[in-house]
Amino acid sequence: MSIPGQKHSVMLTRRLLVQIALLAVAVIYLAPLFWMLDTSVRTEHQAMTQLPSNTGKAIQTLLIPYPLHVGNYRKVIESPFFKIQLYARNTLVIALLVAIGSMLSASLVAYALTKLRWHGRQILFWTVLASMMLPFSVMMVPLYRIYREFGWIGTNLPLWLPTFFAPPFYIFLLRQFYLTIPNELMEAAVIDGAGPFRIWWRIMVPLTRPALLVVGLFSFVASWNNFIGPLVYLTHQRTFTLALALQFFQTRHGGVAHTLLMAATVLVVLPIILIFFLAQKTFIRGIATTGIKG
Repeated sequence: MSIPGQKHSVMLTRRLLVQIALLAVAVIYLAPLFWMLDTSVRTEHQAMTQLPSNTGKAIQTLLIPYPLHVGNYRKVIESPFFKIQLYARNTLVIALLVAIGSMLSASLVAYALTKLRWHGRQILFWTVLASMMLPFSVMMVPLYRIYREFGWIGTNLPLWLPTFFAPPFYIFLLRQFYLTIPNELMEAAVIDGAGPFRIWWRIMVPLTRPALLVVGLFSFVASWNNFIGPLVYLTHQRTFTLALALQFFQTRHGGVAHTLLMAATVLVVLPIILIFFLAQKTFIRGIATTGIKG
């Protein structure tokens, strides 16, 4: 009777240790976010004041700024150098177009590479994987010259239109999902007279909806946080995205108070945090599930 009890105690101990380790990792990752939020509600004097030598008072000063200086957010919103409504609209339009383009194009290409039989598809798939190894810094100059010939420099076209030609990473992600779908479904649809495109739209897209939502979420967040792309291709301040506008706000007139910079940063990252919390169940389901629910 003692052996089962000992095993149960060992399992509880291991579970407790795992939870403590996960909590420690979470604290490490959340510390910069907490520091950013804490600094955004302080005055410049509070942010630069040295901590007291007393440990208790130091912790209290570090964790509880008093009084809260929420006026930093008002200054950022009213600043003529950080037109947050304009930049948020620009960023949202680009991010939505990127998400739509990535989901549609990557799904079509992954479907063709997985479910359609044609000569050379494996070679093309390995070529797609090889293209993932090229960093943006290598392709930046050739792409800039191509987009300049098209007359796209200064517009947001280079930031979203290429995603309608299937980003490689999302092709790989969706292809792995398509491999779990039985071919018998396609064969039954072919017997009923459905063509390849109709099979993709009527059968494959509904079955891969969780994975498509993950692709949409990944691409939306990547576009929202994209800095180097807007920096290279956008030339007019009215077309800036939030990431680029944040850098412009930081360097304006030789720099701004870092309390205002942290307040602006909180406003920029807040939508992404909200999206994650609202879509975390869909995100986890899309990553964890494969194939068809039976």
